[in-house]
Amino acid sequence: MHAEERHREILRRLRENGSVRVRDVAAELGVSSITVRRDVEVLAERGLLARVHGGAVLPETAAGAAPASRSVGPGGRERVAGLVVPAADYYFPEVIKGAREAAAERGIRLVLGITQYDPEQERAQVRHLLAEGVDGLLITPCGPAGEVSVPDDAGVPYVLVERRAGDDAIDAEQVVSDHAYGARIAVRHLAEAGAGRTRIGLLLREDSPHRDAVREGFLAGLAAVGLPGAESSVFRLPAPGRPEERERVLREFTEAAAAGRFDAALVHNDRDAIVLLQRLRAAGVRVPEEVAVVAYDDEVAALADIPLSAVAPPKHAVGAAAVDLLARRLADPDRARHRVTILPELRVRESSG
Repeated sequence: MHAEERHREILRRLRENGSVRVRDVAAELGVSSITVRRDVEVLAERGLLARVHGGAVLPETAAGAAPASRSVGPGGRERVAGLVVPAADYYFPEVIKGAREAAAERGIRLVLGITQYDPEQERAQVRHLLAEGVDGLLITPCGPAGEVSVPDDAGVPYVLVERRAGDDAIDAEQVVSDHAYGARIAVRHLAEAGAGRTRIGLLLREDSPHRDAVREGFLAGLAAVGLPGAESSVFRLPAPGRPEERERVLREFTEAAAAGRFDAALVHNDRDAIVLLQRLRAAGVRVPEEVAVVAYDDEVAALADIPLSAVAPPKHAVGAAAVDLLARRLADPDRARHRVTILPELRVRESSG
């Protein structure tokens, strides 16, 4: 059983029972107690549970703390919100943490569903939460935002998280990071004095829901600093499920950088930036002297052997703002609809000089 599968099982048992014991989970999953203890540590670092002697509990339980005042709905019932996200191992841990902390402050109980980027699992999670009687939903759709898995007759409000509303969800409220802005500030940093690069390429994850915004911001950023920008500077990197095409694109980008076509690269995402860094060094390209590198996401960028500068989307703030939107909608169903955009920041490290 892979680590992510164990994590899902631990979180599922925690939601059902309120607490788990390491030795019980180890026996049920057929792994060692040491393995489960490490899993608990990882999930605790992500803010998804709290460690206690011999096991784990829900974070709000560990805080000791029901809030001073609970958010209550009709009949004095505690408000409950469902949060449905694609993953809990990359990008979304901070979104979840921000949402959980904001919900706790407002006296709202948050119930988490993880879909693993599976649309059918997303639909199942939404059906389950609606059947359980949640008062509202926070949801990050697996696919295009227009394909939201909340039925028209759900009877509860929902907020899109890190997805923009499409035609099928035209009235939906949303909280998103401005990924185009994030790409623009990366280009500006690379082009300005200090980095001073004039031949900047983009290595872009083809399967990312943010790819269009990052590409748009990259090209706009080049234009803003007076550098030539064209589609020929954008390399689309296939998902890991297409290894041969992925290898071809990585090789082409590395060879172009080694030949001097690029003196800087913006790479979406961190994992691919680390792979590119390794490829560049193997090809004898010095980073940042010959090619400066900026990653996009800032999940693991700082852990590269040359710490990577990175654009950091405001993930924690997005989660918190989404809960705030939903709480305000529950308190005032007739209030004007809102769509919130929050700006990323650039964290400069060794890879861009």
